Amino acid sequence: MWKVTLQAFGVLLLAWFFGNFVLGWFQQNNVKPQTQHSEHPSRDPESPDQNQDQSCFCHLTGVLDDCFCDVESIDVFNNFKIYPRIKKLTERDYFRYYKVNLKRPCPFWPDDGHCAIKDCHVEPCPESKVPVGIKSGNYNKYSQAANTMSDMTECEQANELGAINSTLSNQSKEAFADWARHDDAQDHFCELDDETSPDAEYVDLLLNPERFTGYKGPSAWRVWNSIYEENCFKPRSVYRPLNPLAPSRGDDDGEGFYNWLEGLCLEKRVFYRLISGLHSSINIHLCAEYLLDEGWGRSVWGPNVQEFRQRFDTAETKGEGTRRLKNLYFLYLIELRALYKVAPYFERAIVNLYTGNSQEDGETKELLLQIFNEIKAFPMHFDEKSMFAGHKMEAKTLKEEFRLHFKNISRIMDCVGCSKCRLWGKLQTQGLGTALKVLFSEKEIKNLPEHSPSKGFQLTRQEIVALLNGFGRLSTSIHQLHNFRMLLKENR
Repeated sequence: MWKVTLQAFGVLLLAWFFGNFVLGWFQQNNVKPQTQHSEHPSRDPESPDQNQDQSCFCHLTGVLDDCFCDVESIDVFNNFKIYPRIKKLTERDYFRYYKVNLKRPCPFWPDDGHCAIKDCHVEPCPESKVPVGIKSGNYNKYSQAANTMSDMTECEQANELGAINSTLSNQSKEAFADWARHDDAQDHFCELDDETSPDAEYVDLLLNPERFTGYKGPSAWRVWNSIYEENCFKPRSVYRPLNPLAPSRGDDDGEGFYNWLEGLCLEKRVFYRLISGLHSSINIHLCAEYLLDEGWGRSVWGPNVQEFRQRFDTAETKGEGTRRLKNLYFLYLIELRALYKVAPYFERAIVNLYTGNSQEDGETKELLLQIFNEIKAFPMHFDEKSMFAGHKMEAKTLKEEFRLHFKNISRIMDCVGCSKCRLWGKLQTQGLGTALKVLFSEKEIKNLPEHSPSKGFQLTRQEIVALLNGFGRLSTSIHQLHNFRMLLKENR
């Protein structure tokens, strides 16, 4: 009896040992055992199906086109050094209140009505809630030199205006004012809202966050289609729609669409990539803050992985998703370079971020200077000197065409039917326009007088708020890409 038992035990022990040996071999060689009823047959490790959950990111790596920076370096720099600081900065009072006119009519086609979805609504900020320093418009009040120079300038202007009033007709004075506005507009890449308009209101950006509101369909498509088709440089030989969301003709895999970019000069390539990068960034925000549930009287927003795949997955977009994301990184580098260039303007003691709360304002300025110090330490900036570097007249003409194209895009933002989408579209477009203004004003910034608040290169508060918030949105997009990467891994 004991002999039989020992024999049985030996057979079981041998079976256990052999079973573990076979299982270990399968695991070591990354092979999954297959049974007749298995729902998951073994697959080639390199097959597209096995990497489907990561296909949005599998090619998002390496050096970007038209510059010498790689995706991985930007990820580390942004997510660990810039994003935490820029998030804190845009939560400060100076940067959270943005004055905007959301009632300007669409200048290109008959108004098709505003979005009726409740989440499209923007709640303006009551005047009583806006910090007194922002409402007063005295953005340099803490600087004694600025106040003295400002008072002197106002006196001189009053005397000059008095002399003009006694000798010139009203028609002549209006002409001079028009010329002054025209000269000032030559520096702008955006159609700026008139802050003195009765329709311009302060909006608290923290209480009106950018997110998916449900606004979509023909109205939204027409806006982006107009931006791409009418304002991007496009050779006549290209018949495919430039709008990446437009249906393609035939079985185009995307390669033919992008080959035409190689035939364009750097400036025209850059222009298209800026618009594509802005489009990608906005799409990422909508995917990250998507309306998931509206039950029990409250709305719930969160990341929508399926929506993200639809917009950026390689298979879903016929290979274009990765290019869209790379254009986001390219735009990030452009605006990062603009901040690097404009740092001397903000480092002057005369420029303050005034709200009326001296402690708050000092901390805000210090945080902004910390961000500039981090940006200066970044070793792989975009080199804008290669742009508009040809024949003087040709370069001047191209630069003006570049400016007018982008200015037209800023006007199209007044055609967005969703008020909240219009708000954030206008802000981010103006932020990019301000960045371009900075890049093309390098000499003016270098020649700034230390103690003059009113001569040379200037930025309005509206431009400052748009510039930093616009860059903050790009920084957030790259940070959210990391979150989507983690979510896709969890869903494998």
